[in-house]
Amino acid sequence: MKFSVNQKDLQNSLNYCQGVIEKRSTLPILSNVLLEAKNANLKIVATDLDLIFIQNVSNIEISEEGETTTSCSIMYDIVRKFNNEKKINFNLVNENKINLESDKSSFNLNCLKASEFPITEENFRDNEFVLNSKKLLKLLNKCKFSISTDETRHYLSGIFLHLTETDGKKYLTAVATDSHRMAISKTLLSDDIKFEPIILPKKTIFQLCSLLEDFDGDVKISNMRSKIKFELNKSILMSKLIDGKFPNYYQVIPKDNQKKLDIELKPFLTSVDRVASVSLDKKDGLRMNLGNNNLDLSVNNSNSGDGKESLSVNFNHELDISFNPRYLIDVASNMDGDKIEIYLKESGSPALIKDPSDFDSIYVIMPMKG
Repeated sequence: MKFSVNQKDLQNSLNYCQGVIEKRSTLPILSNVLLEAKNANLKIVATDLDLIFIQNVSNIEISEEGETTTSCSIMYDIVRKFNNEKKINFNLVNENKINLESDKSSFNLNCLKASEFPITEENFRDNEFVLNSKKLLKLLNKCKFSISTDETRHYLSGIFLHLTETDGKKYLTAVATDSHRMAISKTLLSDDIKFEPIILPKKTIFQLCSLLEDFDGDVKISNMRSKIKFELNKSILMSKLIDGKFPNYYQVIPKDNQKKLDIELKPFLTSVDRVASVSLDKKDGLRMNLGNNNLDLSVNNSNSGDGKESLSVNFNHELDISFNPRYLIDVASNMDGDKIEIYLKESGSPALIKDPSDFDSIYVIMPMKG
């Protein structure tokens, strides 16, 4: 196998691969990427057995077709240090060694046979539909911060994707919760599609988001039993799905929170963040004392001290309630407009949070005691 490839194209591809491979895998082959030079195309594949990433690079020159696998992290570290205007020449010396050279640099990397690399069926087209990349990215970004990190409840370790209908319109809806907070967002579908409810794993979500950030166009989505596939032009991401039943989230959404707190987003976000600085891990309760269009924020930590700050708000009630400041910061940081609306009921009741500039997203946060 002999081919030449542009440094920038290869670096970008290997960067995505780095997010897929496990750094400390018990199977050495899973630390490698598959390189397949064939039909004027370089196919690069990385997998951890649950997630598979495939990148096709067409801007290459192949003088001899072939395939092999070599260390992703080592090759990436070398490639990113080459001049990005240069071509990198690859030569498979034998089944155990591949040579990389560019300018006056030359490296010989160990290889494992391509036949040992775990591959999977990638040509399924079940329940295929198309969604704009920016819509999909927004949907995932609005929810991913609420994904649970508790591995004992694996069904919460991802985003629940399913179809919903409102006023005769169909939406693809995303939900994530760690049982202390919840994020819900939806995007309007232009076509009538078939899509079974799924739970998309956290690692897949973050890898998909990094791909979507660099891509503008339509994403083909198809799922088959316990797998899902995303096609973005020359990139393919396939993933196993979480096997489990997502809880009935709808019953958790507050229905009668009538006390509306209307506040400017940026001053609220910066004040919460500033006051919460007293708590090093931002886990001490942020007390919100509300009354007469005034909000007093305070945090008290027995080890580090206390802090307080006041803001002018629109609120015609009196209420004393505490929240985890990190949850408020996460929600506020993912809003697009200039204001934030927090609907409250009692000090022990969950808050419903809305972004007036985004009618498709809502958030629920449980209060803290004290």
